[in-house]
Amino acid sequence: MNLPRAAAPRLLELVRHFPVVVVAGARQVGKTTLVRSLFGEEWPMVTLDPTLDVSGARADPDLLLASHPDRLIVDEVQYAPELVAAIKRSVDRDRRPGRFVLTGSQQWSVLRNMAESLAGRAVFFDLHGFTLQEAAGLGARRSWLASWLAAPEAATLGRFVRLPNGPPLNERLFRGTLPEANALPVHLVPDFFGGYRRTYIERDVRLLADVADAQAFGRFLSLAAALTAQEVNSSELGRELGVSPPTARRWLGLLAASYQWLEVPAWSRNTVKRVSARAKGHMVDSGLACASQLLASPAAVDVYPRRGALFESAVVADLTAQASVLSPRPQLWHWRAHQGAELDLLIEWNGVLHPVEVKLHSHPKPADARGTDAFRAAYPRERVAPGLVVAPAGEVRALTPTTWVVPWDAVPAAQP
Repeated sequence: MNLPRAAAPRLLELVRHFPVVVVAGARQVGKTTLVRSLFGEEWPMVTLDPTLDVSGARADPDLLLASHPDRLIVDEVQYAPELVAAIKRSVDRDRRPGRFVLTGSQQWSVLRNMAESLAGRAVFFDLHGFTLQEAAGLGARRSWLASWLAAPEAATLGRFVRLPNGPPLNERLFRGTLPEANALPVHLVPDFFGGYRRTYIERDVRLLADVADAQAFGRFLSLAAALTAQEVNSSELGRELGVSPPTARRWLGLLAASYQWLEVPAWSRNTVKRVSARAKGHMVDSGLACASQLLASPAAVDVYPRRGALFESAVVADLTAQASVLSPRPQLWHWRAHQGAELDLLIEWNGVLHPVEVKLHSHPKPADARGTDAFRAAYPRERVAPGLVVAPAGEVRALTPTTWVVPWDAVPAAQP
């Protein structure tokens, strides 16, 4: 499903200025498709394999690089850790920009070592699944988050509209963000995610992280999906499955390292005693979360007891993907005071804090802005932008003097 990606201009710019660009992300988010669409047949490409030594990448990496002295795309680079040192030596001899584009599906192991070995030589770019805007074929347009962060005032918000012909909410949650899941007939989506889960657990996790009990890890993945949009409690996760808290924490790390799990840290300004220190965890792809909970159709999502949590995680994932193409990249936090007040998201960018509440209501009420009001009251000296309530609402509108409602499928009405 080769739709325009918001990451394309950013990736092209990075390749023009750095000798090595590493594109990382979950399996099947479209890394290879994006790279091939941008660089075409002009760049030779080697796709590595976990069992076969393709092009001698492991046995003789220097010979492979010598065969492509000008430029090379290496797909799934994590399968040949021997290439990292060879790329470092090659770049030290020739630091021209645009020499290597590497893709990888995991943050641990090879990619972590690569970040250390290629410091000052490589730049890393995370590719996410489709945003709502990209899935609608409008990925070349500026996102509403970028517009709001650049000018967080009522005039900017007033120019937001809903996506034309946007997907129904339950179907979007059911399909998730992966390109192939968005291209299939809806009744085949569970089959896609069944294969996705099996490959992810039996191949990726077991191969790269030495997880001996695949069935236990599969149950852990389902439990994480059930607990999405909650504060992370490793002891609780471990107790539910009969594994130790350190094992639960390590498995959460594996989910995060393979881009299936996102932890949003707690925001604080030296208020450790008043603000929760726990991160909030989210399944990155709502489609995988639905499949892990055995939801068989969009209609099943409609009656799922934790649909609100699925929706919150989907919005957080969408905003994370929108933020990933900005420079500098915004920092996402959550906030909760011991008195109970909380914010689902606090986006920090350019010295300004942008409060975001996520509500599964088509007609949010002023009471839904209580978290924003509580944060302003608790931190009167902070620079705080107008708050947003992101909801399946029909239009952008003012909710309180300092808070606006923005549809979950918003897009700027006019491009700058």
